[in-house]
Amino acid sequence: MPALFGSRLRRGATTTAVAAAAIAALSASQAPGAIPTGTGGAQAADATPSPDTAVTGNSPYYTELPPLTTPDKPGTAIDLPATGPAEAGIPATVLAAYKRAEQTLTEDKPGCNLPWQLLAAIGKVESGQARGGQVDADGTTNAPILGPVLNGVGFANISDTDNGLYDGDTTHDRAVGPMQFIPSTWATWGQDGNGDGRKDPNNIYDAALAAGFYLCAGNRDLSVEADLHRAILGYNQSREYLNTVLTWFRYYKNGTHEVPDGQGVLPVGSGPGSPTTTQPSPTPTQTPTPGTTPKPPAPPASKPSKPATPDTPSGTPSKPPTTGPGTGSPTPPKPGGGTSPSPGDTEPPGTPTPKPVVKTLVKTGTATATAVAGSRFTEGASVRATDAAGKPVADVSVRFEIVGDTDARFAPGKAGLTIVTGKDGKATAPVVQAGEVTGAFTIRATVVDNEDVAGVDYKATVTARQADELARTADTALTAAPGAEFTTPVEVKATYQGAAAPSVAATAAFVTSATDDTVPADSPYFKDADGNPLRTLTELKTDANGVLQLPKIFAGDTAGTFLLRIGTEGGATLTVELTVA
Repeated sequence: MPALFGSRLRRGATTTAVAAAAIAALSASQAPGAIPTGTGGAQAADATPSPDTAVTGNSPYYTELPPLTTPDKPGTAIDLPATGPAEAGIPATVLAAYKRAEQTLTEDKPGCNLPWQLLAAIGKVESGQARGGQVDADGTTNAPILGPVLNGVGFANISDTDNGLYDGDTTHDRAVGPMQFIPSTWATWGQDGNGDGRKDPNNIYDAALAAGFYLCAGNRDLSVEADLHRAILGYNQSREYLNTVLTWFRYYKNGTHEVPDGQGVLPVGSGPGSPTTTQPSPTPTQTPTPGTTPKPPAPPASKPSKPATPDTPSGTPSKPPTTGPGTGSPTPPKPGGGTSPSPGDTEPPGTPTPKPVVKTLVKTGTATATAVAGSRFTEGASVRATDAAGKPVADVSVRFEIVGDTDARFAPGKAGLTIVTGKDGKATAPVVQAGEVTGAFTIRATVVDNEDVAGVDYKATVTARQADELARTADTALTAAPGAEFTTPVEVKATYQGAAAPSVAATAAFVTSATDDTVPADSPYFKDADGNPLRTLTELKTDANGVLQLPKIFAGDTAGTFLLRIGTEGGATLTVELTVA
């Protein structure tokens, strides 16, 4: 990685010495040897990933540091404002994705102790919180966020691994999405964080959850400093990257607040998706002389051919302070400090807006659902939290639980989990995987720690595995001499809609004719555990390939042609002829 990306910029600092001093202080705070050079980590199955491949492929990242003034925990206490420094604001959907990932990891890997602020720190450094929250209601970026081509020119050399599926490049890989996964890493760590049945690195819910699993890999405990450092270095193998992420992590732990999607502060400097791979020096902000009104910047010599993209630092000084109408001087302060409110203001600046209170949960998905045993239901249960006026309420914790005599489970194997509503007030549970127990059960959604809000129930049913066709696997004639045994086994294959039907219940019985199910006394027979003749078999089941092989058949003393009828759950039947001669 070029040294240019290791430089540090601090918004609002008047000299680079401030940033340098901050880095020096941070580095000095680490004990000798506390920053490991290895990566550690594990894959989804807790196998150790290759130390040669970081999540991002060591792509460039935003190097700007947070303001020196901390957020002072805005919104976390009654006497603190719900808003704070602009840099402490995290776009609503992005923030919800980080918190949902933390909840999932708390349930799946409780020993990891993953704080969502760590994901926020990485998301800030990797993509500027998805370019300030440029995502849709489902969390997918409005436009792809791509790192530079990893062709070995200034960066790592990683040949294409996804045939351009995620990054659009069939020659080399590029880091993709708000958490900047390279395709080869996403293939192992990708997650479905929003329950839509897809694993998309461009979706902040999916990417945040995948990043959480990666950081927790190898049984790491992120409350332990050494494990925390290994996890971050596994994301990008750079000491400077570690220091940058840790600085943002500590900043966000001091407090954050939610801002609307698309209104997050964009980082200074180049990063994923920037038009250049170098980091230009910003134009210093002019400090006004006391008692004077700062002048606006001079207009450009010529009109630019196109407006700067959000990722391009302009270096333009901040807008001058508002002046009084026609006076050219600042608006006089009101008694007690501050400025006079503009006409029409309903409340003083900085007064927090009360957070809406959820009053109702309403269904937003299908009322009932059915799935065959062993298959997945087609849709996840979904609800919307609304206030007294029927408007959606975001950031509400909704608990989904499977209730009843069933072994159906949410992925991955959970009977209950908690999902946080997005800005549309909607929470969607992962799709349920049906087990082998058939019958009805309930998916119940309730608001966590609020019994005043009535829960809602979804009814679901698991039906038995079925087959609609049976056929013998061989055409060999089935013959035996009286008193002997049939040397060729009876084997059939069950299919459902043309595909193999595994684990389907079946029966087999000798019958008198096609219209008479009476079991003839002199027909061939099977044997029970005690060696006694048995002419009807129940509780049979096809194997994983839909194949059923019947036990050995013995001929009686009577010669003739006999019929064996095989049937399955779902109505498939097959009549087989056996000849005793």
